[in-house]
Amino acid sequence: MAETNGYMRFFPYEEPYENQREAMDRIYNAFSRGQDVLFEGACGTGKTLSSLVPALEYAREEDKTVVITTNVHQQMRQFVADARAITEEEPIRAVVFRGKGSMCHIDVGFEECQVLRDNTYEVVDAESDLEELEERQEELLEASQEGDERAAEARSAVMDELEQVQETVESLEEQNTCEYYYNNLVGDNDDFYSWLYDDVRTPDDIYEFAEEQTLCGYELLKDGMEGVDLVVCNYHHLLDPMIREQFFRWLDRDPEDVITIFDEAHNVEDTAREHATRTLTENTLDSALDELQDSDDARSEPAYNVISAFRAALEETYEDNFGFGDREKVGDNWEDVSIANEGKRDDLTLNFLQQYTGKGIDAELELAVHLGKELDEQYEEAYKNGESTTREECQTLHAARFVQSFMDESAELGQYPVVSVRRDEATEEVYGRAELYTCIPREVTEELFGEVYATVLMSATLRPFDVISDVLGLDDPVEIAYGLQFPEENRRTFTVETPALFSSERDDPDTQEAIADVLRDAVEFTAGNTLLFFPSYAEAERYYDRLDRELNAADATLYMDEPGTSVEELRQRFVTDDDAALFTSLWGTLAEGVSFDGDEARTVVVVGVPYPHLDDRMEAVQEAYDRTFADRSGRDSGWEYAVEIPTIRKTRQALGRVIRSPDDFGVRVLVDKRYTEAGRREMGKYSVRETFPAEERGEMLDIQAEKLKFAMLNFYSDQAAWDGDPPTP
Repeated sequence: MAETNGYMRFFPYEEPYENQREAMDRIYNAFSRGQDVLFEGACGTGKTLSSLVPALEYAREEDKTVVITTNVHQQMRQFVADARAITEEEPIRAVVFRGKGSMCHIDVGFEECQVLRDNTYEVVDAESDLEELEERQEELLEASQEGDERAAEARSAVMDELEQVQETVESLEEQNTCEYYYNNLVGDNDDFYSWLYDDVRTPDDIYEFAEEQTLCGYELLKDGMEGVDLVVCNYHHLLDPMIREQFFRWLDRDPEDVITIFDEAHNVEDTAREHATRTLTENTLDSALDELQDSDDARSEPAYNVISAFRAALEETYEDNFGFGDREKVGDNWEDVSIANEGKRDDLTLNFLQQYTGKGIDAELELAVHLGKELDEQYEEAYKNGESTTREECQTLHAARFVQSFMDESAELGQYPVVSVRRDEATEEVYGRAELYTCIPREVTEELFGEVYATVLMSATLRPFDVISDVLGLDDPVEIAYGLQFPEENRRTFTVETPALFSSERDDPDTQEAIADVLRDAVEFTAGNTLLFFPSYAEAERYYDRLDRELNAADATLYMDEPGTSVEELRQRFVTDDDAALFTSLWGTLAEGVSFDGDEARTVVVVGVPYPHLDDRMEAVQEAYDRTFADRSGRDSGWEYAVEIPTIRKTRQALGRVIRSPDDFGVRVLVDKRYTEAGRREMGKYSVRETFPAEERGEMLDIQAEKLKFAMLNFYSDQAAWDGDPPTP
């Protein structure tokens, strides 16, 4: 076991929560064996410090760097607060890293920045050579004036070189450069780094400090990350293989010298898919074809031939899928059209093969790629030399590489070809997009977890551990799970025996009336604010409208979380109310990563089993999981791994919005008989009760719908929670 006075030097508070010390011991010992850790702990039970404290201790002992990452902004702020608290106990060098786009003072893209940085470095390098030659010629001039003939000859050669370098500097200064990066290179940056490591600075802090000094804070941060103890960053710094390679280089660390901690790790699966997925829009194809028409290179004709055939096939594919009136319904967001075929290639591939006429798809795509690389180099040179004000990207190269990948990989297990459409907001025209969707996230994550020293994946909703291990590609991880450690008498979890809210039953008037009655009681008999989560925004709005008509204004203020509205503004309005109800989708942003502490929300209600929309894309994931994991689990891996378990994780996240501290109290309500014990016996495979961890099932109390209000009234009365007289049933 680890010595308590070892890692506890990084613990910034008086005493750990119950089980926090045990978790720190187990995680430290896992690191000593080089094992990964799956760590589930209920909301508010101190997972972050339980992972971070032993990681910092082990990293200090073994000369490693800890990287803690999340995809939730609120958690990023919490990491900064924890790191600042730690530095007050035990000084650490910590940096908070964010993407370049949000830290650039002149608002240029990655490609432009690359060129500007190279150009600026060349200017500074040439100016340094010029300064050295100036000093040398002055020394030789002084020596020659004292009669040294060899010095006079040497000075003549130096003057010739000086003239050449002067011309080079003047030529380079005509190129596009960056003033901010120039000041980084020519100045003394000690003040910046003294300020940076005097505390834990946020990216906003760095941006403001650098802006005042006309410095590039992003590049200074990159250059000063060697030897840091802790880095706080976003998921994409680790999940994108190309960014990860650069990121570790900036840290001056080999992967095996990095310990990674993923917070909200139940989101890694979807985020890894996003990073692996590749897309190509119709607009990019059109730009590539325009680019090729302007080129007089002999390769442009075969390149145009193959890319135009793919462009025509893409349009034909989605046009063939439109029924009467479908085109008019296309909105601003991407919408998939079905292109799957049983037992043969997808519609886009088949249409492409039909459209193409030429000397060979592979040969013409190869010519397109070679031409694209040369054009891309020309664009970079033009921007570098100041002939262009922007760094143009080669659309031919992007298009050709995508089509190559699409033809080579779209039939492989785990790769799913997709066509989507949307309406252009400016032109009102409908256009398409081809996509290679990655179904199996372990194709991204397995390599990462294999190359770093060790990883902690932590969340309030990771279980079942065997499923997350399979999906992400973990080998024999340590498994740690702690339920809510707060007093059990401070909470109730009710499972209400309403009709099962299957999608086919949602329009049934009797079902709606039964659900509405339960929701009305839940809102009225909550001593404070109520959060209500639904399978979709449409369902949330249905019951919001109904209760808005049926509840008296004095009973509660109702809020509807509508897509496109500010979540933080809505949250602030909600929590400042004393008796409010907020209606939202479980798949929205309020279900996780947003805290409702203390009396900000007392009751949380989840209505139905909010399965995601089961489209072709989700069916492809199910099929890929079935084929990949069926032998491992012996279960219906596709449905369970891809749909049911992620849905219940989301449900558990929503339930975790209340009861977030030892003094907190509240009620969690699951409205659908599929959650009940009676429903488990009656509904068999349609029941979801068994998908919850055992200790959570143990707290679920089945209750008839008409008795919920009495149970809630009694609970909140026992907590002395009513401000004045309680409502009367």
